[in-house]
Amino acid sequence: MSQTSQHQNIVAPLPPEPGAPVASLPHSCAPAPAGDVAGTPAEGTAPAPPRPRARLIGIDAARGVALIGMMSVHLIPAATDDGDVSWAWLLSNGKASALFALLAGVGIAFSTGRHRPPRGLAWRAGALSLLTRAVIIAAIGLALGYVVGTDDAAVILAYYGVLFALAIPFLRLSTRGLVVAAALAALVMPLVSYGLREGMTPVAEVNPTLTDLVTDPVGLLLRLTLTGVFPALVWITYLLAGMAVGRAVLASRRVVGQITLIGLALALASSLLSMLLLTVGGRGELLRVDALRTMDFELYQDTLTWGPSGTTPTNSPWWLVATAPHSGSPLDLAFTVGVALSVLGACLLLGRGLQPLLRPLAAAGSMTLTLYSVHLLLVAAPIPRGELNLVVQVVVLVAFAMVWNRSHLRGPLEELVWRATDAVRRKVLGSPGAHRAPATGAGS
Repeated sequence: MSQTSQHQNIVAPLPPEPGAPVASLPHSCAPAPAGDVAGTPAEGTAPAPPRPRARLIGIDAARGVALIGMMSVHLIPAATDDGDVSWAWLLSNGKASALFALLAGVGIAFSTGRHRPPRGLAWRAGALSLLTRAVIIAAIGLALGYVVGTDDAAVILAYYGVLFALAIPFLRLSTRGLVVAAALAALVMPLVSYGLREGMTPVAEVNPTLTDLVTDPVGLLLRLTLTGVFPALVWITYLLAGMAVGRAVLASRRVVGQITLIGLALALASSLLSMLLLTVGGRGELLRVDALRTMDFELYQDTLTWGPSGTTPTNSPWWLVATAPHSGSPLDLAFTVGVALSVLGACLLLGRGLQPLLRPLAAAGSMTLTLYSVHLLLVAAPIPRGELNLVVQVVVLVAFAMVWNRSHLRGPLEELVWRATDAVRRKVLGSPGAHRAPATGAGS
């Protein structure tokens, strides 16, 4: 059995919330200081020199949690010697990747107006810089595909590139609009995916590469959006939910508490509803009968326990009410969004009074693109897997992050992405009429 992977959010701009407790960790890729238009000095004033921006330490700590969860799934076997689900897969399988994707949405919202969705020139700058980010992240992921085998890990970065591009039309939505969009995506996109994939021949689970971009661009796009391990059409739910959170007032303890409670309620309700739907009225038996027509019993049990490879099987519509990890069913999306909101809320609350304790996690979470890529290279190396390997990697990568952050604003790969996106943003905002265009529009 190849392990599905829990994956990485590309560090996105996180300027500080007014009045929020923050860490001294510098912002990895924040826009340039703003004048009357984000990134542009007011007329008649000298350009302000770039300055570091603090981040909500809880968000970076949540990224650190997700990173370690992903690493544990890659390095710890799915099953114990007794055949039970291992602790790593029980805690992280299908959850860490959802947390990363949700945090990606938070970062997108933070970099495009925070509480006020962008309008006019600010929207154009945000859209083009996000598209630039999407291209670079996808390229890094496709390059890693040459080195990282499918049995090592499923590389999420190319899928992230598509997700970032798909987020552009939603940049103008308010918090309420994003919540509605996320709910509709969770309900509708799994059904759309199921219908489009029904009757399709399953494709082999292979990490895409730059070669695929040339030899089979249509097949590559189909894999990244519909049939792959992290299909963007379904995973847009996580990004939209994260953008809704990013538009909220995270400086408010009450708001963060509400987000945490909503997450817990959503995770509990979706689990209970799935259990009821599969046990009442014999629907679970219908699922078993349908599934066993096209898969053997062992594969059926494995799919229920460890989850499929990213998409709901199409041999029974009753898979759509299950919460198998990585299945992308409506209730699986609701459950994993709930878990992600709970973890993020807990980290934000802890970050208000326990910053020193969260600092190692936050250091790692501030440069996840770099650490995730290094981790993948280590996973692909001929090194025995296991808990010792996990401990060594966590210690080394966290230590590197803490040392690097002492003298650098961003991680190595984060710096590459930031320079490109910041250049695009500055070019757009420096165009004629930039000083007259409103930076953002009103949002609720």
